[in-house]
Amino acid sequence: MVEYLQHSIFKVISDTAEELSITCYVIGGYVRDQIMNRPFKNDIDILVLGSGIGFAEKLGEKLKTKVYVYKRFGTAMLQYDNIQIEVVGARKESYRSDSRKPIVEDGTLKDDQSRRDFTINTLAISLNKKTLGELLDPFDGLKDIELRTIKTPLEPAKTFSDDPLRMMRAVRFATQLNFKIHIDAIEAISNNRERIKIVSKERIIDELNKIILSKTPSIGFKYLYDLGLLEHILPQLHALQGVEYKNGKGHKDNFYHTLEVLDNVAQESDDLWLRWAAIMHDIAKPATKRFDAKVGWTFHGHEDRGAKMVPKIFAELKLPLNDKMRFVQKLVQLHLRPIALVKDIVTDSAIRRLLYDAGEDMDELMLLCQADVTTKNAFKKKKYRENFEKVKQKLKDVEERDKIRNWQPPIDGKDIMNTFKLQPGKEVGEIKNAIREAILEGHISNNRKQAYKHMLEIGKNMGLELTNDQANNEVASH
Repeated sequence: MVEYLQHSIFKVISDTAEELSITCYVIGGYVRDQIMNRPFKNDIDILVLGSGIGFAEKLGEKLKTKVYVYKRFGTAMLQYDNIQIEVVGARKESYRSDSRKPIVEDGTLKDDQSRRDFTINTLAISLNKKTLGELLDPFDGLKDIELRTIKTPLEPAKTFSDDPLRMMRAVRFATQLNFKIHIDAIEAISNNRERIKIVSKERIIDELNKIILSKTPSIGFKYLYDLGLLEHILPQLHALQGVEYKNGKGHKDNFYHTLEVLDNVAQESDDLWLRWAAIMHDIAKPATKRFDAKVGWTFHGHEDRGAKMVPKIFAELKLPLNDKMRFVQKLVQLHLRPIALVKDIVTDSAIRRLLYDAGEDMDELMLLCQADVTTKNAFKKKKYRENFEKVKQKLKDVEERDKIRNWQPPIDGKDIMNTFKLQPGKEVGEIKNAIREAILEGHISNNRKQAYKHMLEIGKNMGLELTNDQANNEVASH
């Protein structure tokens, strides 16, 4: 395995181990990914039999770089040549039933390998001169890589009970690597699923986001559903599953539809928040589901209800309550609008309104809407795609002509207050809204002169008084 140790950092680490007469290995994800010929992620885990902190401090001296020490965990971290190196002393762990934080003691190499989550992450390569490149694989991790299997080094029920976050990690690795979770591990996760409740939301969401960012995120969500974890992590998504029939009429399974939309988005974009919008786009369908004898099942208003649900769900999951959340909320709110334009006669007014409401997120909205077309009817899918192209062209034409995207009306509140004898208040807002509506409807052009004239007409109809001759001078100057 010497071929996996070509980077110059390994010689420095090996030399340091020789000077300190300490046994040293590279272990875990780096070894796994090298064997699988996966891209190097610029992080390396180093295991020593002895003090990991002392070894890291000596390594830091040699590399002339700062060492970050975490005494509580017995680990140290340093950066070199854009590589993050974590050094830890070999240890064994024991757990209390009410916590996933272990009681740590010094241990052997095998103790350390056995405490790791999965066999594919137990692989270690020696960095000592005499045994350089030797692979130590006591739990058949190499075989499990060949079998593409996620398996625990020790008894799986204890592995997942001790640290329930490993249940999420099993799903995450299965999704990222496109591996299968071993049947014994599946049974153990199912039996221990309730223990996910002792894990912090922050740790759960970190793993969930990695699942979402994988090439085919539906793999992970199907596992989460089947293993009974999803109802504890994201019950609103879990509630989408199932098909109800009435009078012989059924609706589609909105859970599996959502996963298909998510995969469709993932094929086109690596944007985490656009993928979250795909997850959330139909989140309110259970709450808005109704049966009509004439038309069958309806979900009227699920986009509005869903948009209102987004902040609460983000807060529960400890996701950011900032512009990322507002982006997801906006796309959930608007996700039916382009589809409505596909179905109906497209007017310039409808296009202008969509451009105004979507703003800089118009392209992402269109991507989500196209991903939302999951019909298996080839004719319908072809027709939708053709109509979407027409809508795209119309959006482009109207945008080039009217410059509505990210647009602010040419008259603002200050203009209105300066023209009329007004203080900030309801009347100012009413005039601003009226000007905006007139432009969006195409009654006036999107320029200051026409907007100002329209403002004067509105003010006159409202019985407002002008401030001196300012309005006439303003019209004349434009």
